[in-house]
Amino acid sequence: MALKATIFKARLQVADMDRDYYGEHLLTLARHPSETDERMMIRLLAFALNASEQLEFTRGLSTDDEPDLWEHSLSGEVETWIEVGVPAEDRVRKACGRADRVLVYAYGQRTASVWWKKMETATARFDNLQVFFLPAESCAQLATMAERNMDFSVTIQDGQLWFSSAEQSLELTPQRWK
Repeated sequence: MALKATIFKARLQVADMDRDYYGEHLLTLARHPSETDERMMIRLLAFALNASEQLEFTRGLSTDDEPDLWEHSLSGEVETWIEVGVPAEDRVRKACGRADRVLVYAYGQRTASVWWKKMETATARFDNLQVFFLPAESCAQLATMAERNMDFSVTIQDGQLWFSSAEQSLELTPQRWK
């Protein structure tokens, strides 16, 4: 019998002063049995950094033709495609062909650095691609904030992000690689 996803609920209050976006989101995250708390929380972080009414989580790890998050226009085109981790070159190429804007949030100190050395020249031609690196110590701290029911306040200003719950807070500045 296959293992089922674990369901997490999150209330996310976002104040993004860089984009002039302020909103509250009640989210349901399904954590695949092979997914870590760290990766799930990075998906939540990616949502906070790009929050909008149309942004949504996809079916996730079990599907090859969908990103971790995406945003569609009212006519159904993919406007934003968001990947978490270190996607393969063909996946990034496919995403850049399908979406107006592609964002990759890479993490894992050694893995991400090696991946980016290979990908930097291969993806140079894609103007709609942005790649960010999330520091390992911040990702580890973010993972400790995972609970079945979460309530977070997120403030974004000048590229810095403050992610806080009633018990913990985290300050993070994603490094822009592309």
